[in-house]
Amino acid sequence: MSFLLDPNVAYLLLVMGIVLGILALFTPGTGVLEIGALFAIFLAGYAIYNLPTNLWALILLLVGVVPFVIAVRKSRQWIWLIPSIASLIVGSVFLFRAENGSATINPFFAIVVSSAATLLLWFIGRKSIDVMKLKPVQSLNNLIGMVGESRTDIYNDGTVYVNGEEWSARSSKPIKAGTYVRVVKLEGLVLIVEADKPNRSGK
Repeated sequence: MSFLLDPNVAYLLLVMGIVLGILALFTPGTGVLEIGALFAIFLAGYAIYNLPTNLWALILLLVGVVPFVIAVRKSRQWIWLIPSIASLIVGSVFLFRAENGSATINPFFAIVVSSAATLLLWFIGRKSIDVMKLKPVQSLNNLIGMVGESRTDIYNDGTVYVNGEEWSARSSKPIKAGTYVRVVKLEGLVLIVEADKPNRSGK
């Protein structure tokens, strides 16, 4: 575990943990990102506990979050990324200290990692906000009554092809793959379907 006490390794693990944690917020449910984030932060925490740190550098890292949040929330305020990245770079370089008080993290390494992580999270954050602002192009209720085809066997779960897209589906009775089905109800994004006559092909 001695390699974890290398300030550059500890810093990289800390950044990885934060990035994976934020990505997990945007793509919940997989579990992989959550486990990766916890593992990286645990290892980084071990290193931080055993390495001397500069409190002012840690505060500077936290301050850098403020302009980053502004840049994410305001689509035309990307200029705020500059003070955010600058704050993160300086805080990163001096986060750990040597016995003589000098910086222990390679400045070039800190510049590359801080800039890449900040830009990646900004891009993902902006895309997520843009998606949330989009209005649905059509009501899902329009699917009720439409006819499609079961791509898999359907009962407690399955997949159907309706209105040019594949959907998760359930039915009260078993339906074999390749059967024409009619949508009778919606439960969230899951279609409740029943078998339909083969000669029907529309709503």
